[in-house]
Amino acid sequence: MLHPAPRIAALTAVLLAVWLPGLTPSNVRAGSLDDLARPQSGRSMRATSTFREGRDGKYDRQADPKGDLSERSNSDNFRVQPGHTNVLLDVQGSGVITHLWLTFLGPEPQNWAKQGSANHQEMLLRIYWDGRERPAVEAPVGDFFANCFGQRNEVVSQPVVVEDADSYNCFWPMPFRKSARIEIVNESDKAINLLYYNVDWIKKKSLPRDTPYFHAQYRQEYPAQKGQDYVLLDTKGKGHYVGTVLAVRTRSPAWFGEGDEKIYIDGEAKPSIWGTGTEDYFLSAWGLKRTSTPYFGVPYFNQWGIVGGHTSAYRWHIPDPIVFNTGIKVTLEHFGWIAPDENPDNKSMSWNEREDDYASVAFWYQTGESTFTARAPHARERKLASLERTTVYARDCADEKHHGAGGVTRQQVDLYDGPHLLYTPRDTSNAWLEIPFEVTKKEPLRLLLNMTKSYDFGQYQAYLDGVKLGGRMDFFNTSLVSEEFHLLDFWPEPGPHTLRLECVGKNAQSQGYYCGIESLRLRERRPRVAEMGHDKNKDWKQERRLYR
Repeated sequence: MLHPAPRIAALTAVLLAVWLPGLTPSNVRAGSLDDLARPQSGRSMRATSTFREGRDGKYDRQADPKGDLSERSNSDNFRVQPGHTNVLLDVQGSGVITHLWLTFLGPEPQNWAKQGSANHQEMLLRIYWDGRERPAVEAPVGDFFANCFGQRNEVVSQPVVVEDADSYNCFWPMPFRKSARIEIVNESDKAINLLYYNVDWIKKKSLPRDTPYFHAQYRQEYPAQKGQDYVLLDTKGKGHYVGTVLAVRTRSPAWFGEGDEKIYIDGEAKPSIWGTGTEDYFLSAWGLKRTSTPYFGVPYFNQWGIVGGHTSAYRWHIPDPIVFNTGIKVTLEHFGWIAPDENPDNKSMSWNEREDDYASVAFWYQTGESTFTARAPHARERKLASLERTTVYARDCADEKHHGAGGVTRQQVDLYDGPHLLYTPRDTSNAWLEIPFEVTKKEPLRLLLNMTKSYDFGQYQAYLDGVKLGGRMDFFNTSLVSEEFHLLDFWPEPGPHTLRLECVGKNAQSQGYYCGIESLRLRERRPRVAEMGHDKNKDWKQERRLYR
């Protein structure tokens, strides 16, 4: 039996040949353990953020790295101001980029950046080959590394590794024949702070004429266009498709991912590659959940079936590249389950065109230039708009008239931008919280609570205007986390309303009866819910509904 290590080594060598036809491991890079004992061509190079001191004491790209005993020799990072561009690599000649590593401060305020920093969704990565005007790679830094929605998550895959959610590594081979330029554009209103980087590449005398170039392009639809499949890539030329990153924010209840991938090869009118469902394309089954594997994964999945849920997934076609000779179009249906109040026949069924928010990065190699017309919009447009019609922060309801026995404090935790309200009753006796809110217009809304869960939190029952909603909610968790609790889909009457939480016990594992609440929210439903109006005249107090 072949030992796993040689088997993986042999597979890696094959993958290099598949990724880059015409380039063998000996003239690109060491692709396996076996290759390390063979001659390698070219000369290894690196572009880095290490500090280089000019004659005026400031950074000078042409100067040698500063390497004395002064602390400034450790100033190996950049601060990129809003609207500015930082160039990571700008070289002439032939070569192959073999590794890209980045790190920078997260967006939260901290000692080195008291006002916070740019989010990686607001940083635009661009890579240009051979002096071309249009970048071959254009994607938000986060999305390129399978970290969507501005969320930082760990990724452990073959071409992309984000260690501890803050060390961004890319191992896609990126050949160039005449020149290469890598830059990051700061499209935030805050600085990119403590940007460190290393770009490893091998300098070559030349590369074969049929060498394919690496491409990655971001695009989005907020929401996915009605009557049209979502397009991941549409390009003419010869090459092979090697990966997908997809981000979906649900705008309707229930499961979004029944849509199939449909891939058109070489200009065909009907797709010859047709899948069986979104989760199937991402090599999972019966839905998606958080996972990270060499070729597929789900770095972020916050809650199943809610309005406003977030899912991001990656799929690398490394053992199975999708080869095309004259062109390729990669699309994805946006179909799934739907709630009855969004269905024309007022039925719940599995095959409805949904109107969720989609964003993606397509990864591929092709000879020559891409004809894909998509361009990444500015970070202002990449940020998802709020779905909240009304948000009432619990911290504003800390006075005595809004709670029963026990104390309340405004407590700052890392889960939220502002403090949540921590209620600390000793037991269930007279233990309650109330949050008043106002409705200005009769329209379809979803009522939910953004709650904190912890090791000493209790179980609570929700009431709206004295009407019991659902069952008891358990806020116990072994660690501090945030979770949305969705309570009701309804058309509330304009005027004042009151949400009440009553403590009804605790989990057997919990050490207390506490309650942490960040906010009460009224979240908008899709416009078609109002247009259909199935539940408009129903009395929510008599027919309490929560569509899942």
